[in-house]
Amino acid sequence: MTISAAPVIKDDCLKVRGKVVLTGMPGNVVLSPADSGSAFLGATSSTPDSRHVFTLGTLEGYRLLCLFRFKIWWMIPRFGKACSEIPCETQLLLLEAREDSAFIEETVDSTKGNTFYILFLPVLDGPFRASLQGNPTNELQFCVESGDPSVQCRQSLEAVFINSGDNPFELLKDSVKILESHKGTFVHLEKKKTPRNLDWFGWCTWDAFYTEVNPRGIDEGLQRLSEGGTPARFLIIDDGWQHIFNELGREGKPILEGTQFACRLVDINENKKFQNIDCNNDKFASLHDFVKYIKEKYGLKYVYMWHALAGYWGGVLPSSEHMKKYNPKLKYPVQSPGNIGNLRDIAMDSLEKYGVGVVDPEKIYEFYNDLHSYLANGGIDGVKVDVQNLIETLGAGHGGRVSLTRQYQRALEDSVAKNFKENNLICCMSHNSDYLFSSKKSAVARASEDFMPREPTLQTLHIASVSFNSLFLGEIVVPDWDLFHSNHVTAEFHGAARAIGGCGVYVSDKPGQHDFKILKKLVLPDGSVLRARYAGRPTRDCLFDDPVMDGRSLLKIWNMNKFSGVIGVFNCQGAGDWPCKEYISTSLELSRLSCDVSPSNVEFLKDVAGENWTGDCAVYAFNTGHLSRLQKNGSVRISLATLECEVYTVSPVKDYDQKVHFAPIGLIDMFNSGGAIESLSFKIESTEIIIKARGCGRFGAYSSTIPTYCLVDCEEKEFSYSAKDGLLTINLEPHFQGGIMLSEISVGY
Repeated sequence: MTISAAPVIKDDCLKVRGKVVLTGMPGNVVLSPADSGSAFLGATSSTPDSRHVFTLGTLEGYRLLCLFRFKIWWMIPRFGKACSEIPCETQLLLLEAREDSAFIEETVDSTKGNTFYILFLPVLDGPFRASLQGNPTNELQFCVESGDPSVQCRQSLEAVFINSGDNPFELLKDSVKILESHKGTFVHLEKKKTPRNLDWFGWCTWDAFYTEVNPRGIDEGLQRLSEGGTPARFLIIDDGWQHIFNELGREGKPILEGTQFACRLVDINENKKFQNIDCNNDKFASLHDFVKYIKEKYGLKYVYMWHALAGYWGGVLPSSEHMKKYNPKLKYPVQSPGNIGNLRDIAMDSLEKYGVGVVDPEKIYEFYNDLHSYLANGGIDGVKVDVQNLIETLGAGHGGRVSLTRQYQRALEDSVAKNFKENNLICCMSHNSDYLFSSKKSAVARASEDFMPREPTLQTLHIASVSFNSLFLGEIVVPDWDLFHSNHVTAEFHGAARAIGGCGVYVSDKPGQHDFKILKKLVLPDGSVLRARYAGRPTRDCLFDDPVMDGRSLLKIWNMNKFSGVIGVFNCQGAGDWPCKEYISTSLELSRLSCDVSPSNVEFLKDVAGENWTGDCAVYAFNTGHLSRLQKNGSVRISLATLECEVYTVSPVKDYDQKVHFAPIGLIDMFNSGGAIESLSFKIESTEIIIKARGCGRFGAYSSTIPTYCLVDCEEKEFSYSAKDGLLTINLEPHFQGGIMLSEISVGY
């Protein structure tokens, strides 16, 4: 459990666990107690307004981590030691503190028991949404805004949630659950239905075709993946299938820069590319017929269609006869100063200029229901809904940004629940707290800006941002770490990250442009993936170090499987710079960087270790094949060059009847080898360890002594054993039980 002590204001100072956090607090700041030793900070004003910026006090002496929106759609992390480094639009602030002193030394051992963490989480307060920011004099401020000039307040008393704890991951989980109970506007991930497509390999059409997606290309892409032994069971037909119109375009003339975002939806049905289809001598009258064909031909389990929250980027076409039933009106977005305080976005700038066709909020459920029922009746299983944060700019006249976002989100979730069977919804471009704290059913959301295959400076930033963003997002949704390309210079880097991210695994390769050596480290022959149990997050000792720009830190990401842990180590230094952060050049050229990897980097390992855990772990390195037996606080050293990575399986070593010490590793040719283990048991009368494992290929385990025999599905099999490191390997052939690729391994002594 999180150990916390209620924050107090005394002598114009905010104190947490007796340590001074804020000094010089103004008299209009109000502290209100919440549950379990947490509290809210708020403030009052003498004049009403739709937007207030309140100063909380001076913050100094702590290492800090921020998650902030660097542009309207997306969050990234920021690391620092001064409040002045906290950007506007910060949606999470975490401080590292010491029991013996509030002031943090240059180097902190976060594994020591006197380290604790203080969380500031700006939240929703009625129709107002809060965010944090620092100023040049190291004062911490919060901004509350409604997004509607007619929705004003003189006070916001529950704008910033504060809590503290010894474990940062428990602190975040406990805090989000407290807020869920107190606010009642959203639901923690544990209470949501997780879409089952996450456990199957997917292919998205976006990078393969962009808006030129067509049935023939989709058919070819699915065929090539199947032929290569990694069949897609999940398909996203992305932007390019809808019936849209650009009022600003002139036939035969080039498209003006920015006007592509002003395209608007004409009708809910598909465009001409997906009507009267001639696909490899097979003819289909509609999208519905084509979807039925590819499901039957390629064994697809899930097909999702893309659409924007407003219909399309520019909304719906108000003059369309098909859209008039939804009472659309042309509206011009108004961005908050926070949206443009970091980086402007070309899409929003265009929509501000050309407008958005906005469905009447009273008709938005009807619109979604019509669209989704049309798709569902044609065999579509779900939707990916993009451009969501646009709604926060359209709140004027509708009760403000929070009210309008919530109305749209609830209508979307209700329509998905009605029309699709398994909560099949991916939310995207939705990193505002308006959405996060209004999410009651949606269980998957994109964790970062798009994967950019042609931008070499963004590859390391992608991995760093998805892992840090998952600290927050992972308590409310399953973070989607986005597609990647298997045939790319960074494919190993991205593939390893997806394997430990706890996210869906899908690519957007052009048909035939695949690296099946990479894909087979992620995808089993039946099209399933070995997905880890939680959101992949930075290890505790990485939380306050910049893995992209400090020139010394490697990024370690941890996760859990049913019976083991997994740690990915990534060198994200020297290949790109964070947006909104000035690069300070040095004469030092980055070479290989090193760090220690320890079983203690995996949080909650004891929860899966069981009663007969020896306290040691078998630690298997995927790339080198090196197996070590380590004490919980022991470590191995790793050195990596830029864009290199390593993945470690961490399996607790158990004592079986004082005859053998054993730890299953899993499918050692898969990035997340431990994800293959479904069950683990012991027959004491025969000294036999029984493992049920998914997939096929080389299965590995640590054994302190050579077995007498190994059985696979009741048949004796040859095995290899290394007395040097205790590595036991057995080859598993493809074997299906009830449609699942599953084998039973018995190791006898």
